[in-house]
Parts: sequence; C-alpha cells; structure tokens
Amino acid sequence: QVQVAESGGGSVQAGGSLRLSCTVSGASSSFSWASIGWFRQAPGKQREFVGNINGGGDTVLANSLKDRFTISRDNARNTATLSMNSLKSSDTAVYYCTLERLGSRYWGQGTQVTVSS
Repeated sequence: QVQVAESGGGSVQAGGSLRLSCTVSGASSSFSWASIGWFRQAPGKQREFVGNINGGGDTVLANSLKDRFTISRDNARNTATLSMNSLKSSDTAVYYCTLERLGSRYWGQGTQVTVSS
C-alpha cells in the first residue's frame, strides 16, 4: 500500500525559510521513476499547484514561486524536499505532497505552513 507523508511544516516569520519533506512508503520499486508533486491550499482558497519533479530530476515550478522555491529528491531514501525561501504571509497554507505513477496520484495528509509578518 502506497503511503505519502509530509513533514517539516511549522511557523516562520516572513523572510524566513522552511524545508518540507515528503516520504513515500510502499512504492520502493517505482519511486525512482515516479513523479513527485507539491500542492498547497490556503484558507478559503482552492488547492493550487506548487511544482513537481520527475524521475529524471527535472522540475517544474509555478511561475510565481520559481524564484523562491526549489524541489529535489533522494531516490535512495524515497524522499523529496520542497525548499522554500523568502517566505511571505501569502505562502501560508497546507502543503501536500503527491506521488504519481501509472496514472494514479497518491496524496499525503498535508502539513501546515504559517508565515507571520
């Protein structure tokens, strides 16, 4: 059974940095070629795409975030990391990690990021 779990959320002041981790279990044989995605949902808003990284390590980030956010992965540990810098209050949201493989998307439970100004 595939399980996706985010960690690393918390509270930070504007201008600060956070690293979110995504750990996948139950998919060791396919993790290296699966895509890992990040989404976020702010209070009262729709969930939005943050970025993703494919099996080859190529990343795509939302245009509004590409100057501050990066995504990396460690296939040996079945993990991916969302690094966020110069955080703004508008980055406050629940952040979700997804694993995409064979046409299916698996979601984590989300981790809260709160940025105070």
